[in-house]
Amino acid sequence: MKRKYKVIITIVSLLLVLFVGAGFFAGNYFYNFALNPNTDKSEVFNAPHNSIAVSPKDAKEKEESEKWFKENYEDSYIPSFDDLKLHAYTLKNTNETNKWAIIFHGYSSDGSQMTKYAKHFYDTGYNVLVPDARAHGKSDGDYIGMGWHDRLDVVSWINNVISSDNNAEIVLYGVSMGGATVMMASGEDLPDNVKAIIEDCGYSSVWDEFSYQLKALFNLPEFPIMHFSSIVTKLRADFTLDEADTVKQVAKSKTPMLFIHGSNDTFVPSDMLNEVYEAANVPKEKFIVEGAGHGNAESVAGDTYWETINNFLAKYIE
Repeated sequence: MKRKYKVIITIVSLLLVLFVGAGFFAGNYFYNFALNPNTDKSEVFNAPHNSIAVSPKDAKEKEESEKWFKENYEDSYIPSFDDLKLHAYTLKNTNETNKWAIIFHGYSSDGSQMTKYAKHFYDTGYNVLVPDARAHGKSDGDYIGMGWHDRLDVVSWINNVISSDNNAEIVLYGVSMGGATVMMASGEDLPDNVKAIIEDCGYSSVWDEFSYQLKALFNLPEFPIMHFSSIVTKLRADFTLDEADTVKQVAKSKTPMLFIHGSNDTFVPSDMLNEVYEAANVPKEKFIVEGAGHGNAESVAGDTYWETINNFLAKYIE
């Protein structure tokens, strides 16, 4: 009988070792797939549910705004809380103003891709700062933060603006991962200079977004891959996937917020909008753009998009 129990224990132990080993292998694979900035992300962006349409009008506007951007920006650098060298593009308005828009880009992009948004804020009288997120563009970093550690970088950029303009009135604006970034930053102890926050198609949490993509891209369930991936993320990037919770951060916010999302978004499902909106206990508005996919709200809504933003900001910025 003792021998039989030993055999059972040995088999169970081997199975457990195999399970844990396979789990860490899968967790490391999906960490590299999603958070390693040096791995190819085409499999993500080429998936039908993640495709982002670009109209001829968008392409022309982008070309014009890129030309303007290149002719007007200056490079800015600051250290992060964990000693990375962070980069941003600064565009000081020719009309002297204390109004500042800090604009945050999306996943696997960089600040130089946010030119049309930068130009709009500039043309409406703002100085503009467009940071490269850690591990993107000209900023240091060896992992994609998905907005979590980036939220503290947002605070650093805010303080940098205030150090040169004590009377700055600041708007935080972000799209996709940038939207999640400004929402995550909203739960920090922000200075009174931050007057409003605008997010466009940000996710409710990193766990929710990755679980959704895991199912959509690979037809795999949360357990156990998400759990092992979260452990690997803690070991390699010093945060867990479940702690990067946008909803919990928004619930702590003291800053007025505008939430924007396209009704046809299948990259960051549009029902995530309701989760973050309901969590906010501040003056808030939401703008659902019918027929818009991920990151296309501005293109689809056109002038209405900017009218909504301008009307919202007029309540909080002179």
